[in-house]
Amino acid sequence: MTPTAPPPADRPAAAPGTAVPPGGAPSSPRRHAAVRAAPRPVLAALVAALALQVGWQATRPPVRPHAEELPPAPSPAALQLAALGDPVALSKATMLYVQGFDEQAGVSIAWRHLDYAKVVAWLQRVLDLDPRSQYPLLAASEVYGSVSDPARARLMLDFVYARFQEDPNHRWPWLAHAALVAKHRLHDLPLARRYAQAIRLQATGPGVPSWARELEVFILEDMNELDAARTLIGGLIRSGQITDPHELKFLSDRLDQLSAAHQP
Repeated sequence: MTPTAPPPADRPAAAPGTAVPPGGAPSSPRRHAAVRAAPRPVLAALVAALALQVGWQATRPPVRPHAEELPPAPSPAALQLAALGDPVALSKATMLYVQGFDEQAGVSIAWRHLDYAKVVAWLQRVLDLDPRSQYPLLAASEVYGSVSDPARARLMLDFVYARFQEDPNHRWPWLAHAALVAKHRLHDLPLARRYAQAIRLQATGPGVPSWARELEVFILEDMNELDAARTLIGGLIRSGQITDPHELKFLSDRLDQLSAAHQP
């Protein structure tokens, strides 16, 4: 075994259990000594600068998150160019962008504070990219249409009505919901009847349920337009649109009830 060389005469040996940094003895005592050796004015200046920095940070007003406004919707041509041949994927991504805009970093924006004209334009672009998508109309009728601001709600319901007419047999559920919103939230029975009537006249496909075509009857009853309700029920029975025996019996019974109520 090779004997360990003693430490050089000018480098004192480290105490047992003390880590020795490369090239010399522990540096902490030297640093502490250097700090103690610094002139007191220098130390006082450092302490004062630190206290000033802490005080300045403490007196600064807190940084408040700032809500960004929804930008205008891009043109259809710009979106088609950005789609790169996959408009359905871009439609979904655009819908997620619009849907998540009310939740920004550190800020939650109430729907009634959004610019609904811009929201409608964005929803239109989503449908332009993917006409088969139902989500923009669902969001318009059930999400944005539920806002407590009547003017904004009407804007959304009108959007649903306009786009319903492009594909009535597939988009009737959202207009039916718009009719219910108009009736129960806006308390606008004429508007509700307008939507229900559009469903009856335009949504004539085999996949449209009977209750959707009968919605106008109940709104007419709420309007106390009993004669019009009786006429409509009779027309539905004679038209052959209602083929389910249970639905036919229901309408027949309802017609009898209205006729009995109409008699003096």
